[in-house]
Order: sequence, then C-alpha cells, then structure tokens
Amino acid sequence: MTLTHAKTRRTTLPWTQSGPVVTLISFLGFVAVWFLAAYIADSKLLPGPVEVMAFTIEEAVDGPLLSELGITLWRVAAAFVIAMVIGCVIGIAMGESAILNRWLDSWLIVLLNLPALVIIILAYVWFGLTEVAAIGAVALNKIPNVIVTLREGARSLDPGLDEMARAYRMPAMDRLKHVLLPQLQPYIAAASRTGLSLIWKIVLVVELLGRSNGVGFQLHLNFQLFNVTAILGYTIAFVAVMLAIEFFLVQPFERYTTRWRNRPV
Repeated sequence: MTLTHAKTRRTTLPWTQSGPVVTLISFLGFVAVWFLAAYIADSKLLPGPVEVMAFTIEEAVDGPLLSELGITLWRVAAAFVIAMVIGCVIGIAMGESAILNRWLDSWLIVLLNLPALVIIILAYVWFGLTEVAAIGAVALNKIPNVIVTLREGARSLDPGLDEMARAYRMPAMDRLKHVLLPQLQPYIAAASRTGLSLIWKIVLVVELLGRSNGVGFQLHLNFQLFNVTAILGYTIAFVAVMLAIEFFLVQPFERYTTRWRNRPV
C-alpha cells in the first residue's frame, strides 16, 4: 500500500461513507443556510423554515394541501403512464425500422423543439379547459423524449441474442421478457427518471394556466396574494412527495430490475 493510500484511509471518516448520513447533513446545512438568510433579510418575502413548516402542517391538517397534492399526483401518474407506453412503443419501432425512422424523424424533431407552453395553450384552445386536455398536453411534451431514448436503446440491441431466441423458437412474450426488456432496461430507467422530473414541472404549468385545483393552482393563487409562506409551503410539500417517490419507489424498482447484473456467475 502506498503512503498516499494509507493517508487517505486514515483521514477518511466512517460517517462519510454512509449515504443517509451525508444526505442528512447536507439537508441540515440547507436548512441552516435558509434560516440564516431569513434572519438576515427579516422580511415577509423570505419566511424562515419554522414558519413555513408550521404553515405546511396546518394546511395539511385543516387545509386543502393533501387533496391538492393528490390531484396533482393523479395528473402526474396519468401523464407519465401515457407518455411511457406510447413513447416506448414508437421508440422501439423507430429503432428497429429504418423506413419508419425516416418517416417520423422530422415529426420527432419538431415535437422536441416545440415549447411546452405552446402545446399546453393549443391543447386548452382546441379541447377546452378539461382534464383530458391537461393530461394530454403533459404527456405530449414527454413522449418525444421517451421516443429518442428508446430509439437509441433499440439500435443498441444485440442481434445475436435475437437470432438465438428465434433459433430456439422462443415465444414472443418470453422473448420480450428475457431478451428485449433486459437490454432496454437502462434506457427505460433513464426515460422514466427524466420523464418524472419533466412531468412534475409541466403539470404545475398546466394547473397554473387552466385548472381550478392542484398544487400549480395554489401556487398561482398565493402568488396573486403575495403569500410567500404559502408558496414555499406548497413547494416543500410537493418536493417532499417527489423525493419520497424517488427514494421509495423509483430507486428500489430500479435495483430490483437490475438485480440480475449483480448475480455471481
């Protein structure tokens, strides 16, 4: 062992190797900076963490916070499922068919570069201020990104594995489960991860522009009232739910679907 490695081992603290501990310390540091900034500013435009948390708890117990979060989560889930299903099907088809890719590639480029705000406004103008228009606009903004990711995944498939499956006359469902999906899993995971982060943001814009409920509507309402405490309270509640989904649903599912990679030979 070299002297540098020995020094590194001696100076590395045990708690720095623990992910949850580092995350907790980082979070506490953020709260401390927020508290200090609010104390220095001493303004209603920057309430402190204690005041915001008190509002959030009160709004969750006696106010509409939980119901508004539930409505927003429903829109996020619906748009996410629609975007992933349609995007995966079209993306895989474009990756495996050069002719289909040539036909649809220009459409894909247009949708990728079309601003989300334009799609939302047109959806509301054409279909009215309805739930279908809201969810459809969010899904349409995400579908092109899923297509691009899965198209690259389909292009990277191992043709040898496909030939082996055909040689052994593997049923279509078994081929999908044991040959196709394991190879596409990293691309599906990447599309899911980026999809959630994008859909979270677009749903709030959709609610702000044309819905009468949801977290986005509450942010718009409190913006008109210059209620920064409420804005931060709803934002923190929204971010907390997003992080809970990431840590307790998305990451465990990703570890489960990639468990075969860590199996000993």
